[in-house]
Formats: sequence, structure tokens, C-alpha cells
Amino acid sequence: MQKLRPDFLWGGATAANQFEGAWNLDGKGASVSDMCTNGSHTSPKRITPQFEENTLYPSREAIDFYHHYKEDIALFAEMGFKTFRLSIAWTRIFPTGVEKEPNEAGLQFYENVFNECKKHGIEPLVTISHYEMPYALVDKCNGWEGRECIEYFMNYCQVLFERYKDKVKYWLTFNEINAGTMPMGSALSLGTIKGYEGPITEVPDKPQERFQGLHHQLVASAKAVKYAHDKYPQFKMGNMICFITMYPYTCNPDDILEAQQQMKIMNWFCSDVQVRGEYPYYMERFFEEKGISVKMEAEDKEILKEGCVDFYTFSYYMSNCVAKNPDKDKTSGNLMGGLKNPYLYASDWGWQIDPKGLRYTLNEIYARYQIPIMVVENGLGAYDKIEEDGSINDDYRISYLREHIRQMEEAVADGVDLMGYTPWGCIDLVSASTGEMAKRYGFIYVEKYDDGTGTLARRRKKSFDWYKNVIATNGENI
Repeated sequence: MQKLRPDFLWGGATAANQFEGAWNLDGKGASVSDMCTNGSHTSPKRITPQFEENTLYPSREAIDFYHHYKEDIALFAEMGFKTFRLSIAWTRIFPTGVEKEPNEAGLQFYENVFNECKKHGIEPLVTISHYEMPYALVDKCNGWEGRECIEYFMNYCQVLFERYKDKVKYWLTFNEINAGTMPMGSALSLGTIKGYEGPITEVPDKPQERFQGLHHQLVASAKAVKYAHDKYPQFKMGNMICFITMYPYTCNPDDILEAQQQMKIMNWFCSDVQVRGEYPYYMERFFEEKGISVKMEAEDKEILKEGCVDFYTFSYYMSNCVAKNPDKDKTSGNLMGGLKNPYLYASDWGWQIDPKGLRYTLNEIYARYQIPIMVVENGLGAYDKIEEDGSINDDYRISYLREHIRQMEEAVADGVDLMGYTPWGCIDLVSASTGEMAKRYGFIYVEKYDDGTGTLARRRKKSFDWYKNVIATNGENI
């Protein structure tokens, strides 16, 4: 069987707003994530336009990577990471997004982080915007609904590219950009929530605003890619998609067509634009039936065509079943749920575990685009327990990751060009969907809890040594 490429990029993934902390230090401004309270599996986190006293905002401190980055990167190096996926906090560089000059303290922090990575032989994989934007831009232009955000974003990108041109090779423009096709994406990704206060799961759905904002993000992504290709040919520019694999619940043709349609809008639309450089044919009917009219400038089509990405990345946690007239039990998941699949079991948070779905998905993506692929998020959110001897025996996490790696290797044997794998939350961090710490993903346990307490001490879990061995053998010993 064909093996993983010898330069396979093993590593782990994080996001600034979920693990950096230091939310108001050294000139950083407030992001949308900083305005979110904590929550749980049963009680959603809330967005508050004004900070509330005696309320926990978990992104404020998170796990304080800002002050622990040397320790954390050393732990990643001990596992043998070849790459480390992290994001840059826009508000650490431009506190409100509209400044003419960047915040030097923020730039220096990431320079220090990249230097530390290089010291350990770790290649940074940088997401430019990962589910956060300056909250000031929500107030100013309703987030990405305002076209002016494109130029604010480009100013940000140009500063990053020039400053880190010798330190970062791999860039992703927007995290899970297709979140904008769903109501929850208004809060997580687009910032089209001006004046809204309340649970993140109850943001009013305004499809016209969402798809206009998503168009502006797609144009901004293409402009950033084109700019990088023109000025920094050494860069490799990627997209990032939240892939929710969907199966028809039955062989009823109505279910087949419904699954196909949801796959097109949710999973294929944004990457069709980012990889192929144009809006796909099927969006015309979708917009017409939904009463959506996306305003495009004359130059937008050319921008999209000139800003195609070099490689494709995605998150994969689960699959869902889809029916035209669903009347079965529902299940939860990353950004959206679906119908329960009777052939699968689920995590503590109700996410269906489907390793073979990853092989299927990799094959579908590669057949469509024929460019290198990277799995940049995959993992198991679970309750972890510290035993009396201090150990954390997370065999359930090892089992989850092992089975997904096996299916990645099957996909490579199928002929898929897979370039890397960065499991999500390689160190415990704040959950994006629920704002809790109890939902842990990492190989490294962080003593931080949902009441805000904790020493922030780091502990290696059982999966730490397991993953170290997987990397050392390039996936042959799992």
C-alpha cells in the first residue's frame, strides 16, 4: 500500500481567540470572540455588545499561550511536530481594524512565536482570520456586509506578509469560510451581528446579509492570494473549509437529491470559488429561490479568477444524514447537526464518529479539484479525568485519531495527494461552539476550568506519547 509522503506535515492546530488569552494587553483590541460569554453543551454562549460584570468571558485568558508559548512549542517539538497551525489575532495587529499603522507589540509577539517554532524545526501554518474580527468593525459596517472590510483585511494581510515573509511559508486566508452559508456563521465568521445581544445559537438569520458578507470574504481571500502570488512567490496559499459530509438517509431519490443539494451549498460552493475562481452554476438557482441578490463590483469576477489557492484544507469531525422530510432523531455537530446514522456511535457531545467518512471525503475533494489536500482539523472533544497518580488515560482519543489516520492512509493508497494532518486543539483550549474548557481535545491537558479557575499547568496525556510515536514512524506505527 502506498505510504504517506516522506515530508508529510504532522502537527496540531489551534486558534488565537481560543488559546492565546491576554485579550487587552500590549495594545490588543476587542474581537467578536472577546464579547462572548462562556456556555456549555446545554446552555449556549452569549454575545454581549458591552462587557457584563461578574460574567466569565473565556477568551480573555483562555489558556494564556501569550505567556506560555515557549513552553507549549517545546512540548509540540517533543511530540515531533513538523508543522503548527495557529492563527493571528487581527485585533493584536490592528485593534479596531481601521488603523493606518499596525501595533508593533502584536507584530513582535508573533515574530517571537515564529522564531520559537523555527528554533525547534517546526513550520508555521498560519490562518489569517480564524473566527474573530475587530468588534469595532461590527459597529462600523456590520462586519463583512460592509465592502470596506475588504480593504481593511488587505491592509492587515500586507503587513503580515511583509513582516513574516522569511518566517511563514504556508498561509490560510479564512477559517471555515463556508460557515457563512449558515446562520451561526453570522456571529462566528462574518460579524454581521450589529446591535445583537443574546445566545450565539439565536442570531437572527438574514441570508441577504450573510451571502453579501460571504461574497466580500471570498473577494478578500482572492485578493490576498493574488497579492501573495505576485509579491511573495515562495508562499503557498490555501483555503479552509468546514466539511460536513452528508449521506442521504435512505435510497429514496428525494433524500438523494436533498443530500446532493446540501453538499453543494454547504461544502462545495466556497471551495468551488476559491479553487476554480468563479461562482458555480448551481448558485444562480439557489439565490433566486432564496430571494438573495449579491451585489458584485465589475472587477470581482476577475479578482476571483486571479486569486485561486494552491492547496485545499478542511476540518473533518463527523458526518450527517440528510432527508427531504426529516422525522427521525437529530444529532448535533460542528456548526450544524443532522439525522442520526444507525451505523455510527457518537461523542459525549453527540457528534457522530465516522472515520471511513474521512476517506470518502478525501476522495471526493481530490476528484473534484486535483490539488494537494491537508486535514487541518480533526479530533475528539471529550471529558478528561486526572487520575490519582496524575496520569490522564485518554484511550478514547487515541482510538478516534488512530482510526481516522488509518482512513487517511487508505485515501493516500487510493491516490489522494495528502500533504499533512494537524489534529484540532493539540493543547486543550476554549471550545468555539460552546465556550467551555470541559470539552477537551488536546494531547496536553491544561489546568483551566469552566468557572475560570486553574493554575494553567500543562500535563502530558497518554495520547501525547502515542502521537509522538505516530509522527516518529510517519504513521506506520499507530
